[in-house]
Amino acid sequence: MTVGTKQERVDVLGIHVSVTDMDQTVDTFARWIDYGDRHLVCVSDMNALLHARADERLTEVYNTSGMTLPDGMPLVWAGKKAGFDQMARVCGPDLLERVMAEAAERGWTQYFYGGADGVAEQLRDTFTRQHPGLRVVGAYSPPYRQLTEAEDAEMVDRLNEAKPDIIWVGLGAPKQERWMAEHRDRLDAAILIGVGAAFDFHTGRLDRAPGWMQRSGLEWSYRLYKEPRRLWRRYVLGIPRFGVGVLRRPPRPVS
Repeated sequence: MTVGTKQERVDVLGIHVSVTDMDQTVDTFARWIDYGDRHLVCVSDMNALLHARADERLTEVYNTSGMTLPDGMPLVWAGKKAGFDQMARVCGPDLLERVMAEAAERGWTQYFYGGADGVAEQLRDTFTRQHPGLRVVGAYSPPYRQLTEAEDAEMVDRLNEAKPDIIWVGLGAPKQERWMAEHRDRLDAAILIGVGAAFDFHTGRLDRAPGWMQRSGLEWSYRLYKEPRRLWRRYVLGIPRFGVGVLRRPPRPVS
């Protein structure tokens, strides 16, 4: 629950998506940090939502998060269909860039956790060059395998000793949501936020679609064009599943 504010959400196929926009999201982060609240944040596009609704535990994570952000125009359109005209897309890469600028001004500390070997460190170097005064207190790309219990405990100690306000988690959905839920109670940072491919976009490993495609909800087609073998199932099967699901279960406010 946001400090001092009742947070509105919209039910999209059983997932409670936050009614927000970029400015509201950053303001909420500021309140959490100022008040010492501790939350996890899910950044959900259509694919992540479909994963979540098929898994009871993931549904719980999304629905009890500090915020579940609408990263993807289909979720925004669903929110508007339910009467939330003020709802706007909060895209992971854009949010990451916006918060870095805010953090440089406000003194918020960051930790980048995830990505392929060296990606987190490259992200740190990229943003500290772009935003003088930005404080990045750590960057770590964990091994792809599951950590041992001892390694995991050491990692938690490392993160807490760094004292970040925000831990950016780039492990991909739904792995990053599971990781955040498992570690939320053990980590002192105010915010854990999973941003998926945002690490790769900001380090040049992936190209983003032109702005007009992002705004019109066609970014998926650009990504499919770039990575057809990896993404064809996600979009060719996922888009009809989402559309049929919304027709059968229209989005509605969460009471």
